[in-house]
Amino acid sequence: MQGKPEQSGRLDRGDGVELAWSLLAGRAPTIVFLPGFASDMAGSKATALRDFAAATGQAMLRLDYSGHGASGGAFAAGTIGRWMEDALAVIDRLAGPRFLLVGSSMGGWIALLVALRRAGRVAALVGIAAAPDFTAHMLTVAEQTALRAHDQILRPSAYGAPTLITRALIEDGNRHLLLDGPIPLARPVRLLQGQADPDVPWPTALRIAERLAGGDVQVILIKDGDHRLSRPQDLALLDRVVGSLLAQDGA
Repeated sequence: MQGKPEQSGRLDRGDGVELAWSLLAGRAPTIVFLPGFASDMAGSKATALRDFAAATGQAMLRLDYSGHGASGGAFAAGTIGRWMEDALAVIDRLAGPRFLLVGSSMGGWIALLVALRRAGRVAALVGIAAAPDFTAHMLTVAEQTALRAHDQILRPSAYGAPTLITRALIEDGNRHLLLDGPIPLARPVRLLQGQADPDVPWPTALRIAERLAGGDVQVILIKDGDHRLSRPQDLALLDRVVGSLLAQDGA
């Protein structure tokens, strides 16, 4: 990488739970990467984008929600609203006056929620297999029954160990749904979506685009792309999309 070294640290969100972050100094707007559910800022998309930012002199901020990666706190205590507040705490402290949000999977939902609350500071938004409202339809009838009985279940994952799902996660998710009405965000938005994604059906990206209030919205479908979109060609596409938005913004 070129330019200044990346700085890392931990931020107390106000209740003793420390949130891990890494910040690369550079030009505004700051690229902010928001990871997916049970993922973290050390993933291939986040680090590839960090390398792109370093090579081009762009500022970039990565972070881990509570219970994720290097951050403190318990994963079981997390909810969509809690993780949104975690992201806001780090962004408000470190991202500067303007930022470009990049959210992967659940991070796409968090990015939309953050953008609605900081619209005046958002330069643009990129969703990678963005998954708003996923808590409303992720469970089978049997899983819903088990969750009501036990308040938490372990759900099989194609990406590793079974994932803990809590009743609080589902109930809080229902308080942050976005796709049941207009999304009053008028910023440039790019949605990258694989059509071979087994977790987020590709029409979801079209539905997000339809709900967004702004006119500068593009859906980019990758016919053979999976949920992760982490192949070299997918990462190169992400760099091009982010670079184009930065150029459009005048960065």
